[in-house]
Amino acid sequence: MKALILSGGKGTRLRPLTHTGAKQLVPIANKPIIFYVIENIVATGIKDIGIIISPETGEEVKQTVGNGRRWGVNIQYILQPEPKGLAHAVKVAKKFLGNSSFLMYLGDNLLGADIEEFRRKFVTEKPEALILLKRVENPSSFGVAEVDKKGQVKKLEEKPAKPKSDLALIGVYLFSPEIHKVIKTLKPSPRGELEITDAIQQLIRQKKRVASYIVDSWWLDTGKKDDLLKANTVVLDERIKRNIEGKVDGESLVTGRVILPKSAQVINSEIRGPVVIGEKTVIKDSFVGPFTSIGSEVKVEKANIEHCVILDDCRIKKIDNLQDSLIGKRSVVKKNDRKRQNFLRVSLGDDSVVEI
Repeated sequence: MKALILSGGKGTRLRPLTHTGAKQLVPIANKPIIFYVIENIVATGIKDIGIIISPETGEEVKQTVGNGRRWGVNIQYILQPEPKGLAHAVKVAKKFLGNSSFLMYLGDNLLGADIEEFRRKFVTEKPEALILLKRVENPSSFGVAEVDKKGQVKKLEEKPAKPKSDLALIGVYLFSPEIHKVIKTLKPSPRGELEITDAIQQLIRQKKRVASYIVDSWWLDTGKKDDLLKANTVVLDERIKRNIEGKVDGESLVTGRVILPKSAQVINSEIRGPVVIGEKTVIKDSFVGPFTSIGSEVKVEKANIEHCVILDDCRIKKIDNLQDSLIGKRSVVKKNDRKRQNFLRVSLGDDSVVEI
């Protein structure tokens, strides 16, 4: 079995940050989202992984992820020249996939559980397709599956106005090679894409077996700023353990689950976890509150920060209350007057400057 990670697309819902970078590389708890995806795949024993990349961000993905050696797997990159749909991604990956069954995983999805049982069900029961589903409160915002009592998929609908089910497709699939025959026959949808939901629906019409697996743990699509901040909160809450190696002076207080690497410094400041701080970052005369991730080589001075994701090489200075914010690389957020602030909430792309 092989795996296919989709890391193309333009990430329009995360702009302005994704004007200059791939959304799959945005960090959650200071680790790129796609790393969580790869780790989940590697845990199933799959050794051959193909990553779909776009012309705009492909090189950045290659440089960040590498050849797979750090995970003990082989990673190949497959260019999708234009974002023409998930089924089109499978089509351009046909040479890599060959006649193998494969796991397809959207590169901006985070799951709270591993997928080994999901893979085992596919191997044991041998359906033509197995789709991962999650019960949601707002199914009309997702692709929705209607299943029978045995878990067989009867019908798929994309963002139905009146959904017949609360089971959302969450972007993780297992396919037999049969899916390639179906994709050959597909025509573009009204939005000009080859839809994977259309391909699965075609399997159902052909009386092929399409099974489902309902995940009980949390699932987060990180495609929007607030979703990404929520994902950062969940991961920090569940997976971070206290590890203080950096310099904390006698005037500072660091409480709770905080990761502070050896090259980082905390000076006359309070850090209240869960918080992750990157290499060579300096926190001075500041407060950093829970559920905050701060990247490497960041300088925070005379600022109050809480529930934020701040990427590498940023400068935050004299900001009274920065909350619920996503700050791109090399950005500067600083105060330039004496007016009193209430709180600040921003979403900045790389290389931005904001003066308050």
